[in-house]
Amino acid sequence: MARIKYTLDYVIKSSPTILYNFLTNPSGLSQWFADHVDSLEDSYSFFWDGYEEKAKVLELEENNFIKFRMDEAEEDEFLEFRIEKSPVTGDTILIITDFADDDDKEDQVRLWNSQIKSLISRVGGSN
Repeated sequence: MARIKYTLDYVIKSSPTILYNFLTNPSGLSQWFADHVDSLEDSYSFFWDGYEEKAKVLELEENNFIKFRMDEAEEDEFLEFRIEKSPVTGDTILIITDFADDDDKEDQVRLWNSQIKSLISRVGGSN
């Protein structure tokens, strides 16, 4: 079954600089995304309940976005965290692009929603 690409948008009450640190630094990622994160140059290791997943940084632009490819992912799949400012409200918006099996997408979205609640509590922003 083909995996599908999807995007999720979240308003985060934080400056792009602070948010970017939570999306790119191992210490920031360990506070909301994984139990533990290690990085060396453009390689990251994410740990959840004893399970390790490795990723490479494909692209990044400071305070704007970071794009990973997980080692287990297909060549055209990636995980991207993108930060944008709403031109109307000035809010900081986090846009997550990810891939999932069609029948797993709802579970993945619920997981992201839970993780983003944790991120929001860490950056001090409330929705």
